[in-house]
Amino acid sequence: MSHGYESGRLNLPFVGISTFGKSPYQPDWEAIDADVAILGAPFDFGTQWRPGARFGPRAVREASTLFSFGHAGAYDHEDDVTYLEDVRMVDIGDADIVHTDTIRSHANIESGVRAILKAGALPVVIGGDHSINIPCIRAFDGQGPLHIVQIDAHLDFVDERHGVRYGHGNPMRRAAEQEHVTGLSQFGIRNVSSTAKEGYEAARAMGSDILSVRQIRALGIEKTLARVPTGANYYVTIDIDGFDPSIAPGTGTPSHGGFVYYEVLELLAGLAQRGTVVGIDLVEVAPDYDQTGTTAILAAQVLLNFIGRILHARG
Repeated sequence: MSHGYESGRLNLPFVGISTFGKSPYQPDWEAIDADVAILGAPFDFGTQWRPGARFGPRAVREASTLFSFGHAGAYDHEDDVTYLEDVRMVDIGDADIVHTDTIRSHANIESGVRAILKAGALPVVIGGDHSINIPCIRAFDGQGPLHIVQIDAHLDFVDERHGVRYGHGNPMRRAAEQEHVTGLSQFGIRNVSSTAKEGYEAARAMGSDILSVRQIRALGIEKTLARVPTGANYYVTIDIDGFDPSIAPGTGTPSHGGFVYYEVLELLAGLAQRGTVVGIDLVEVAPDYDQTGTTAILAAQVLLNFIGRILHARG
């Protein structure tokens, strides 16, 4: 069928199917051929307060189309670099979620990440609640040592509550238990918290460096980055509630006193220079609380900028 176009398509952001950044859709996980692969993990059974992060992947994908005008790359005049130029990115869709079955749902997410790693691509996983980090980190066994950098309001270091070990309050504890995880940098942790004092003590005993937003502002970005082991493989997990709810209201457990955009971008850009970022997840975007769509836009903007800087740093 002819669309009647004389010379190609303008393909504005609001036209077409909402894959992440309008990248090609690759439903065959055995045929991933890319530098970066996006996986949706629309799972939110781990939440202890407001649900809705199961719709995070759709919201972030739709928001990401804003940044896909079709011209090559994204020129940043401050850095004098065109990011995302010649980056081969595919969207492999979502892991299958089996309602009320955390174990099977998490296993499906893990399979998706393993498929991306097998293809030699950078996995970028969009949640979902923070429990989806558990299968993501599991998928990295045998990939060599990992240092985890977490941007979050909450420590997420609960061992077990009433038998629950795989909820969104547990992922950093589950990560620290993995043999391939050598340490954690937990940035943004603040205020009325979901973790008791014992959790902080356990985290530090298991190799964690914990800094609040105010502590990072007092230190500055350079001195904060200097605390992260240099030259390591970094897995970066970004909870959108690490940002202040004035700019990221669309989340289940908002906490005032959070980061602003450039603080996080500068941390992420510094990490891309300091070591090798081998995996990313971004979690807890819950669009039903995001009246203007600004939270999903923030999530998409952070991911695209971070991906651009990672690939640029690799040369």
